[in-house]
Amino acid sequence: MYRLLKRDGNAKRGELTTVHGVIQTPVFMNVGTVAAIKGAVSTEDLESIGTQVELSNTYHLHVRPGDQIVRKMGGLHRFMSWDKPILTDSGGFQVFSLAGLRKIKEEGVYFNSHIDGRKIFMGPEESMRIQSNLASTIAMAFDECAPSKADRKYVQDSADRTVRWLKRCKTELERLNSLEDTINKKQLLFGINQGAVYDDIRIEHAKKITELELPGYAIGGLAVGESHEEMYRIIESVVPCLPAEKPVYLMGVGTPANILEAVDRGVDFFDCVYPSRNGRHGHVYTNHGKRNLFNARYELDESPIEDGCQCPACRRYSRAYIRHLLKAKEMLGMRLCVLHNLYFYNHMMEEIREAIEQNRYQEYKRKKLEDMTSPI
Repeated sequence: MYRLLKRDGNAKRGELTTVHGVIQTPVFMNVGTVAAIKGAVSTEDLESIGTQVELSNTYHLHVRPGDQIVRKMGGLHRFMSWDKPILTDSGGFQVFSLAGLRKIKEEGVYFNSHIDGRKIFMGPEESMRIQSNLASTIAMAFDECAPSKADRKYVQDSADRTVRWLKRCKTELERLNSLEDTINKKQLLFGINQGAVYDDIRIEHAKKITELELPGYAIGGLAVGESHEEMYRIIESVVPCLPAEKPVYLMGVGTPANILEAVDRGVDFFDCVYPSRNGRHGHVYTNHGKRNLFNARYELDESPIEDGCQCPACRRYSRAYIRHLLKAKEMLGMRLCVLHNLYFYNHMMEEIREAIEQNRYQEYKRKKLEDMTSPI
């Protein structure tokens, strides 16, 4: 399923074979929360910018349009006309971040929809059933994302419950995959490591979930308020406790620098809303740092966003034109910036894979970080 092809220090070059194709790792998953990338990005666009994996969210698709509707449409792949791998986040993070009033019990979480206020219950079994209806390639386990600054007892209790929930997720997904009418009978389950910023809780939790012998493991509950130094410390503590022959997914992270540092610590999978969110606000990534295309300095600039970039925006349009579109609030401006940013991330992952293969990851990382922090 996952094959480790090369190691350069702790950096891993691998591939995960799935029912929807082979994922070359390290990989950045393009975030399409409600089965679409914000910024009017189509499936054809995703193919053209080198997207390997699209990520959608269980909670959001459950409340709209409804996972039963997606199931009736043949699952997410047919629904959004995408034939490559899809990962669905379990909804746990959204339940804890969006729901103002919620009750956490052993069976699951009771909360109100952020859209229409209706009462919803979600637990491990419900999350697995929803994700089975969505028929994603990889389903994430239902967990609690405890606040990074929560007190030790709360975090310990939460992590222990997350282990119990993971066992229930595994049992339920195995049952669902065995049913005759299940759309994707080869859906994979990734477990999620939690424990806030407590190294010992994280390590103990990682060892417990490893015993379940899942296809992959994620590190959750980071990039939620802790410092970058704390995040890197936790990754260094957790990754050695997870199986080297399985993919490791760092959830919701992050900046190009975060990705470069995490790859160096043994992480395979990434996702983050930064490229699309920043692009919609005219902030674009380049090999020499971020540009804000709203700046007056680009008013008469005929250059592309980045010289030499082969994304759809840079191949044809100038900074001046894109700036005009953004100022005029034309959707095309946002769309071009999002396409550029996603291409930048996807292309950076290609460079990372190549550098690991050639045993020059440290050199690549050093130069990339140096270039991105140098003045434009």
